[in-house]
Amino acid sequence: MKKDDITIILSCAGMGTRLGIGTTKALVEINGKTILERQLELLKDFKDIRITVGYQAEKVIEVVNNIRKDVMFIFNYDYKHTGNATNFCKSLIGANEYVIEIEGDLLINAEDLKNLVEYSGECIGGTSISSDEPVYMCVECGLVRTFSLNNGNKEWMGLAKIKTEHFTKKEGNIYEILETLLPLPFLEVRARNIDIDTPEDYDKVLKWYKSGCLD
Repeated sequence: MKKDDITIILSCAGMGTRLGIGTTKALVEINGKTILERQLELLKDFKDIRITVGYQAEKVIEVVNNIRKDVMFIFNYDYKHTGNATNFCKSLIGANEYVIEIEGDLLINAEDLKNLVEYSGECIGGTSISSDEPVYMCVECGLVRTFSLNNGNKEWMGLAKIKTEHFTKKEGNIYEILETLLPLPFLEVRARNIDIDTPEDYDKVLKWYKSGCLD
């Protein structure tokens, strides 16, 4: 699949309240660079990148503009009260045939992102369960069957490639939009969301990143 057929949407509007460090998750530094900078490095060959911003919007925009000037920003001033689906759907106007949704706090193995980009159709990326409070997926025979807050055998990481025309539901969370499209193919990825409550949590993420994002 050609990269020109894909629009990238990074969801960076949230507050990241669990961190307790007064910053949005996208601006957390991992090994000397913010998560957002590392995402943009992986996405440097894509022409159409859109970023939803809300909390600390000016700081997010500054970081992005220091790397490239052609990114579209979509503002959500009500980020305290709306789910990420609202921000996401505002970003779809004029999007390409496919959209790849990436959460702003997601670190992902570069080869696995490449596999998702090159996958021939729609798919949802996920991992083995590693978070304390995950959104679960029930995956059977290579297909995501359901999302759940209670049980499942894989973890939703905020990563999916979907045809733009299939997004109709516009409220709640992104996985709730995807739920209306199930079943969808599942793609195993090596990735981590930044759920950091303690210095030990941060050290674990840093160690995983320095290892090459290999598990």
